[in-house]
Amino acid sequence: MTITDRIDAVTFIEPARAHAIAPVPRSVKIELTGRCNFACAFCARDMRLRDQKDMDKGLFRRLVREMRDAGVEELGLFYLGESFMVPWLPEAISYAKQDCGYPYVFLTTNGSLASPERVRACMEAGLDSLKFSYNYADAEQFSDVAGVKPRYFDAIQNNIRSARAIRDEAGYGCGLYASYIEYDGEQGERMQKALDEIRSYVDEVYALPLYSQADLVSGEEDMRGWSAVAGNRGRAAALRDPLPCWAVFTEGHVTWDGKLSACCFDHDGRFHMGDLTEESFTGAWNSPVFQDLRRAHLKGDVRGTVCEGCAAYK
Repeated sequence: MTITDRIDAVTFIEPARAHAIAPVPRSVKIELTGRCNFACAFCARDMRLRDQKDMDKGLFRRLVREMRDAGVEELGLFYLGESFMVPWLPEAISYAKQDCGYPYVFLTTNGSLASPERVRACMEAGLDSLKFSYNYADAEQFSDVAGVKPRYFDAIQNNIRSARAIRDEAGYGCGLYASYIEYDGEQGERMQKALDEIRSYVDEVYALPLYSQADLVSGEEDMRGWSAVAGNRGRAAALRDPLPCWAVFTEGHVTWDGKLSACCFDHDGRFHMGDLTEESFTGAWNSPVFQDLRRAHLKGDVRGTVCEGCAAYK
């Protein structure tokens, strides 16, 4: 199965899942850290609307085991932060794969800290998929948009090439992928040239829309002349309808401090549906507040809910 097949499977709401009381999701993303070493203009994380710390290792182990026992099959070891900042990332992968038996453990990274040593450790631990978010046309634009030194752009490219060499030389079963933001106009053409630099080192490249991130960064994007897609409608080549939103039904999102969120872009905590430090994952997944939110989505009317402010529904 390709990575785009997996993405499309998550963003498609099967009839059996389109209920207020929803089956346990096949996929969950759990945030090892809320920190990131970038300050990208298209991401609301740098607004620091919530605390950004690392997950307690004991909480991680409890939740990962609990979710697997409940039937979760795909585990993403990231959410809104950069997981390569966490020293025990390989240990987390090994625990999910070897101890808990997740069939598929995946990771998305900005690539700057994915050094050969770190990537090798992750692959050795059993990582199934490593995806690089590659959203810049050149080093100058990278520095402007990500808010870091231009030299990291070369580091990202070198880390992608090294990951392929490590994977192929040792025969690890880890898929290597890259996603990019589908900008329009001249920027779109520049991105295609940038992708040519890495295309042969990954198994698949796919485009994502430019998101407004729950309408938190719309002003910044407008100022830069970017056209954003409201909500999270999946990947660019297979956009889903805004309502009902797939994220409310098909994928769990767990923050570093143990909150279960209903949104892919919960930078400020308004989408919290339950506290997993006090209740089980299955209990929070079908909490009364989550059930009410799903009913609103199924009716196609999210007025009066936490989703009302999303640009997709204005």
